[in-house]
Amino acid sequence: MESTYLVCLPFAGAGASFFKEWEKQAPEGLTILPVQLPGREERFIDAPHTDVARAAEEASSWILEQIEGAARVALFGHSLGAVLAYELAHRLSGVDGVELARLFVSGSPGPWSGRESRATGLDDEGFLAQVRRFAGYSHPALEMPEMRELLLPMLRADVEMHESYLPASDKPLSVPITSMRGRDDELVDTAQITQWEQATTAGLTTAEFDGGHMYLADSAAPLLQLMRTALAAEEAR
Repeated sequence: MESTYLVCLPFAGAGASFFKEWEKQAPEGLTILPVQLPGREERFIDAPHTDVARAAEEASSWILEQIEGAARVALFGHSLGAVLAYELAHRLSGVDGVELARLFVSGSPGPWSGRESRATGLDDEGFLAQVRRFAGYSHPALEMPEMRELLLPMLRADVEMHESYLPASDKPLSVPITSMRGRDDELVDTAQITQWEQATTAGLTTAEFDGGHMYLADSAAPLLQLMRTALAAEEAR
């Protein structure tokens, strides 16, 4: 398979380090390129985004610097990362030299669906309880008061960014989409992941993996293999 950059967008509260294991496990032909949003890890002092369009614009500029010219690119995002990846796809699909091969979205209803349950505006305890319900798990750092105080502003910004998201364009992509979920996901059901069919003129495929909403935190290998297989099949057409 021709070498492909797999640009990875984080879910709410996560940083680029989540994808470090993916870099180690990536099948031949995939180069993992994690996007680091402001407000976390080495960008901790930078103000976090609360607007998907602004975050996608910044990420687009950074990605083009990393790939340095002509390249085959695929995008992956889970939950918040899915809508970030969708906005990025719109920006990168018109860039000379960038061959946008496929958009992989995970744990997300279609981009026009919006979030029915909200956490923005709740007090700290209510906010964290709602986030736990969304994700089906809680990061251990949020159980430590000193870490919670440091992480809450970034997490609140991410959640606000997701809950206030409206697509910048109602025009579907001309890029194929694969939409995925965990079989036991109680937040996003099978019907919701098929909503992505309206976001592309190039066809939608769907897939399910063992696990709940955060299935990708349990094992990356099946997910990476599916993405590699899909990209190889696309290249063979």
